[in-house]
Amino acid sequence: MKNINRINPLVYLFTLGHFATDWSQGAIPALLPYFIAVCHLNYQDAASLIFANILLASISQPIFGYYSDKVSKPWFVSVGPVICGLTLAVIAFTTNYWVIFVCSMLSGLGSSIFHPEAALMVNKISGKYKGQALASFSVGGNVGFAVGPLVAGLCAYEFDIHGLVVFGIVNVLLAGVLYYFMPQVLAQAATAETAEQKAHPVDSRRNDWVSFGKLSIAIAVRSLAFKITNSFIPIFWITELHASASTGSLALTILFSIGAVFTYVGGLMADRLGFVRVMRLSFIIMVPAMFFLTHSQNIWLAMLLLIPVAFSIFTPYSPIVVLGQTYLAKNVGFASGVTMGLGTTLGGLMAPVVGRAADAWGMGAALQILWVAAIFGAVASFMISEPRAEGTK
Repeated sequence: MKNINRINPLVYLFTLGHFATDWSQGAIPALLPYFIAVCHLNYQDAASLIFANILLASISQPIFGYYSDKVSKPWFVSVGPVICGLTLAVIAFTTNYWVIFVCSMLSGLGSSIFHPEAALMVNKISGKYKGQALASFSVGGNVGFAVGPLVAGLCAYEFDIHGLVVFGIVNVLLAGVLYYFMPQVLAQAATAETAEQKAHPVDSRRNDWVSFGKLSIAIAVRSLAFKITNSFIPIFWITELHASASTGSLALTILFSIGAVFTYVGGLMADRLGFVRVMRLSFIIMVPAMFFLTHSQNIWLAMLLLIPVAFSIFTPYSPIVVLGQTYLAKNVGFASGVTMGLGTTLGGLMAPVVGRAADAWGMGAALQILWVAAIFGAVASFMISEPRAEGTK
């Protein structure tokens, strides 16, 4: 427990920013049943809103990451949450499908602006406790994904949809806090970078693209598990478990609340046991967890299964990010954009496909892709070796 106190306190500023960004992202899937009812959508049209959310993000996130390696733009860290919050606030005042589609797309863009630069900054100021620092940073996002569906669900199904403006208000305030403290962050980052360059000159760093390529398979599988569960758990609860819309949103909140704990635990485990070992364990658990969840017909059993599902999705998050940053030591920003950004958005490219399958065969049948993909992730994890670099075991 002593190591917990050694995390740079400034990391928690980025944790707040991560919360602001991802509670907005987490709200959109919880609103899908509302959009289906109000806009008279089928599952494919509803899933296309998730596709819109990740469309620009999937393209721009690696670009922003590559750009941050060349010319860092710290103000991106404040701009991203503002865009995410304001676009969600706009959704509160329209029932036009295409306006919602564009807002969802722009919200994803805000997320892609935030993640690479924020992860790069956390990497710079975290010292040798990178696993714990990335885990603390990531917890903010997971808490956001837990709180976002709950707040959005209350607005849509219990109170007034116009309450979504709270996302804009909170995000603007938290972005202001980030902007205010950014000079202090930059000063510490510059000091840490100077020390790092003396200890490990840039010329001695190298990119291991082969290992990063293998890691990309695991990234894709985890992204699929993350985004498909995030998108369809509320609908699965309604259609397969015959629960109410608010209970479906609650299930999503429970998943991400448990996930926030496992994200932090994953960082601690990785610093002690090794990043690859933790990742392998997670994918091995993911196979039976997803199989039994997608075959469940009992709401209480399904709720219980959210525990191993959360472990398998969230525990490997920090290890995967640190591994990517280690494999691409000369392009940490780009690695952050791929591992942290695409790690939560790439799976959304499959959302319309899963939605179409659900229209044709039912939601339960469509979600079988989760445990099948998990098998590929488990196999891929054993193709990846532990890197020999500072910060890994």
